[in-house]
Amino acid sequence: MKFLTHLITITWLWLCASPSLRAAIISSPDGRLQLQYEANSLVVRHVQDGKSVAALTVCQLGLGTNGADAAQWRFEGAGKVKKIKARYEMLAGKRSHCRNEANEVTLRYLDATGRAARCVVRLYNDGLAFRYELDGLQQERIGRELTAYRIEDGTPRWVQRYDGGYENFYPRTTNGKGERGNTRWAYPALLQPAENTWVLLTEAAMEANQSASWLDNREDERIYRVAPDRNELRHSGTWVSPWRVAIVGTLADVVESTLVTDVSPASRIKDTSWIKPGVVSWIYWAYNHGSKEYPLVCKYIDFAAQLRLPYMLIDAEWDEMRGGGDIEDALAYAKAKNVRPLIWYNSSTGWINGAPGPKWRLNNPDSLEREFAWLERVGVAGVKIDFFDGDNQPTMDYYIRLLEAAARHHLLVNFHGATIPRGWQRTYPHLLSTEGVYGAEWYNNLPVLTDRAAAHNATLPFTRNVVGPMDYTPCAFSDSQHPHITTDAHELALTALFESALQHLADRPESILAQPQDVCDFLSTLPAAWDDTRLLGGMPGDWVVLARRSGSRWYIAGINGRDEARTLDIDYSRLGSKVLQRTAHAFTDGSTVSRDGRERVAMHIDRAPLASLTHIRCAPRGGFVLVVE
Repeated sequence: MKFLTHLITITWLWLCASPSLRAAIISSPDGRLQLQYEANSLVVRHVQDGKSVAALTVCQLGLGTNGADAAQWRFEGAGKVKKIKARYEMLAGKRSHCRNEANEVTLRYLDATGRAARCVVRLYNDGLAFRYELDGLQQERIGRELTAYRIEDGTPRWVQRYDGGYENFYPRTTNGKGERGNTRWAYPALLQPAENTWVLLTEAAMEANQSASWLDNREDERIYRVAPDRNELRHSGTWVSPWRVAIVGTLADVVESTLVTDVSPASRIKDTSWIKPGVVSWIYWAYNHGSKEYPLVCKYIDFAAQLRLPYMLIDAEWDEMRGGGDIEDALAYAKAKNVRPLIWYNSSTGWINGAPGPKWRLNNPDSLEREFAWLERVGVAGVKIDFFDGDNQPTMDYYIRLLEAAARHHLLVNFHGATIPRGWQRTYPHLLSTEGVYGAEWYNNLPVLTDRAAAHNATLPFTRNVVGPMDYTPCAFSDSQHPHITTDAHELALTALFESALQHLADRPESILAQPQDVCDFLSTLPAAWDDTRLLGGMPGDWVVLARRSGSRWYIAGINGRDEARTLDIDYSRLGSKVLQRTAHAFTDGSTVSRDGRERVAMHIDRAPLASLTHIRCAPRGGFVLVVE
């Protein structure tokens, strides 16, 4: 078995006397996955304890142009297996040192016009990635893509309904029926085809002249077809698609995977010394129009300074600032307090009429250059850009223009009202966060999150946050327009549970500063980038315990997604035996107290040997975080 696990095999299965390849099998570098590929399909199997489990079927391949129908591609054969082996560094994310190792095979085709077309397929230890390459295009539009995943009824899945802002829940279902006739589904899509086999579908390596896609099962509830958004460009020469990505393995394999960045282009930014992840004080959650008020902006700058946070975000409507100062005064005040400001812009592509400003400052190259040059000159650290127009090709190119301009002017970037990360966090390492999530901001808008937050929060580490940084804006001890009923320990745990290289704190300054000094110290020293990430246990929507390492310090965060109390049993063995010998600074659910006119679960703070913390009681919608020195 050891021989089979480590030997890279290719087995040709001739089904007739044809010179064409009909089926072949390739293994991942460590043998945990096997891929059977044919002319028009791919099947991934997950190998565990000597048993092979069918994990994913790509039941159709192909990509058309207006000059050729993908259904008429003719298979010509497969190239030799090529080993991919490289290492790279990430300035932020779930892991600082990453390995890109796969076995790659290229399937060759001729389209209906006789031109060469290819499907490049990579099998990693933790998943599958493939993309199309077209040659000889002559002013042609990219047409319908045939790529489709077959997901049988009865397969548990956590998939959100598609919209361009990716701000929906991930309900658990076992079939492809959507509410109110919905047939469009967003990435990432989490599947459980077997008890200990999981698959997460997404895409990566979004480059210029491409559009992003979603999954569509309108033709057959069991067939999820990749449906690229609008792309009306006419292409000449060679064109490649984004990588279609399926992370495959155990639930830990999925959560810890870096496959999205593995397949994405490396950064060409040589000097990255100015890119610094950090925690941010954020005004909008408590004061929707707070950035119009100079005294409130100064209050949040003071808060950042007192808590020793590196950044403060001046949000929408700063161009209308009043009450004793304008934006120039606010920037000067932040500089005097040694706090670096981030400021907000409307992308002016999505929500425009009735939306806040500033608007139209970034939409053409000249005004974009002037605005970013001004920001660099006055010492602004970065930008939050909001309200984008979906996943079409013009919007994708607009993102890239913004990222490239920001790099020239040493500006950090946070996209809101935006697409999910698709590998840009590697190519453009100054992209430190992206929204694309139903986050704490929604306590401002609707009462829905109040009852659903705990289960939703326990789903996100297995879905949205797998593919990249997620600006959920966590940690609220007080209430916004609508109340939260998660415990204080649950809220504090979210700051380490959710990965975002700009970690915006949602709550009011006075609420956070009123917490015990240990809580304030925790937030003052909280990392926003991680050297390693390990899943210690969980189930989507139910519970999760995740460990993240910064240097030699581990942050272990766990939350209860249920409405009843429970004890979480935790196995720390994946962190190594030496870690068990250390002491943990523990923030857990404590006793029930009366606060703000209703019953709340207080936070209990203690220090104890980590070995004594293998069974942690969580209140309903509770949680904990352990800092292991």
